[in-house]
Amino acid sequence: MKRPDFRSGLKKVPTGSGLVLTMFIDEAEIEVFAGKGGNGCVSMRREKYIPLGGPDGGDGGRGGSVYLEATEGVETLLDMVGRHHWRAGEGEPGQGKKKAGSDGKDLVIRMPAGTMVYDALTGLLLVDLVPLGKRALVARGGKGGRGNLQFTSSVRQAPDFAEPGEPGQNRKLKFQLKLIADVGLIGKPNAGKSTLLSRLSAARPKIADYPFTTLKPQLGIAELDMERRLVLADIPGLIEGASEGAGLGLDFLRHIERTRVLVHLLDMVPMDETSPIDSYRAIRAELSAYSPKLAAKPEILIANKMDLTGAPEALADLRSALPGKQILAVSAATGTGLRPLLEDLWQLIIATPAAEAFAEAPPTIALNLDSPRESSAKTAEALLAAEVEAIKADDVRKGKYYRRTKADRTRDRNKKRLS
Repeated sequence: MKRPDFRSGLKKVPTGSGLVLTMFIDEAEIEVFAGKGGNGCVSMRREKYIPLGGPDGGDGGRGGSVYLEATEGVETLLDMVGRHHWRAGEGEPGQGKKKAGSDGKDLVIRMPAGTMVYDALTGLLLVDLVPLGKRALVARGGKGGRGNLQFTSSVRQAPDFAEPGEPGQNRKLKFQLKLIADVGLIGKPNAGKSTLLSRLSAARPKIADYPFTTLKPQLGIAELDMERRLVLADIPGLIEGASEGAGLGLDFLRHIERTRVLVHLLDMVPMDETSPIDSYRAIRAELSAYSPKLAAKPEILIANKMDLTGAPEALADLRSALPGKQILAVSAATGTGLRPLLEDLWQLIIATPAAEAFAEAPPTIALNLDSPRESSAKTAEALLAAEVEAIKADDVRKGKYYRRTKADRTRDRNKKRLS
C-alpha cells in the first residue's frame, strides 16, 4: 500500500470507481500507556567456598514514558485515526549478581506543530505543541522495584523479598490541530479563495463554480523571491452563524487563530447578487462573535473578480461605504494585481508580531512530569514508609525466629526471683 502524502496534510483514499478522495484530519482521540516498572529480584549469592554469600538481587528497570513531539513534515493527525492505543516499553526485572533490569523504551509520538493536547476526561489543556521541536511528557513510566539487596540491614541480613515494579501512568488524550500560517484567506463561499491560493502558490485545491467547493483547509507557500516566503491557509467559506456552528464554522474558525494576517476576499459580482458590503460586515460580525482577538488581527481587504462586468462599479460603492479602508483590486483568475498584493502582505507581516498560541486561553493545568521524581522530602518519607512496611512483613513471615520459647520464659522468672 502506498504511503500517504504527509506534505499536504491529507489522507488519500482510493475508491472502487477509480477516484481518489482526500480527508483532512484535525481532531483525534487516543489513549497512551506508559510502561510498567520491572520487578525487583530476590537472589542469594552462591559461590564455591562462600557459604554465606548474602543477598544480591538487583533492581527492576524503569518503565518507558510517552512523549509528544512537534515534528517537521507532519501536517495532519492521520496517524491517530487508525491507532487508538499507544504503549511505551516495560522495564525489565532485576537479576542476580546485583544486575539491574534495563529501562523500558520511551515512546515518542510525532505530532504536527500547532496541536493542542487536552485531557479527554476533564477537558483541560495539557500542552500546546508550538513551536517545532517542542516535546512534552504526557505519561510517566513506572518506577522499578527494589531488589532484596536494598533491604539488608544489621538485623536483617538475608531478606527474602523484593518490591514489585510500579505501574505506568495512562491518560486519554484529545487532539485539536490549529494550522500555523502567516496569512489566512477568509471570505464567503465562492469568493475565489482557492483560485487565489492556486495562483499565489503551488497548491492545487479543488476549484469549481459553486459554493463550498473547499471543505477542508489548504496550505500553500508563496515565494516572492529566494529569501522571502509566505505560508498561506485557505479556510473554507464562512457564512452567517458560523460562530455558533452554522455551516463549517466552528470546525475551521480555529485554524485562523494562529495566522498573523487576514486576507478578506470579497466577490464583487456574486452569483446570489448580494451586496459585497453586506458580505464584509457579516464576516466581520462572525469573527468578532467567535473571538475579539481574532477580529483584531491585521486585515487586508481584497476586491476579487475585477475582470467581470459590473465589478468596477461595485468597487466604487464599496470604497464609499468603507472610507479610509485600504482595498486592493485583483483578479485571481487572470492574475491582475497579485504581485502588489504579495508585497503588501510581506510588509504587513514584517510589522506584525507572531500570533499567540490561541485566541481565548482555555483553562490549563501544569504537567508536573518533567522532574524525574518528587521533591526530596516526599521521596525520603516514602522510602522510609516502604522500609518500615517491609520490616513488618518480614517479621510476620519469620515470626518463629522471634517467638519466646519456654526456656526463655523460665530464665526470666529465675532472674526476677533472684532479684
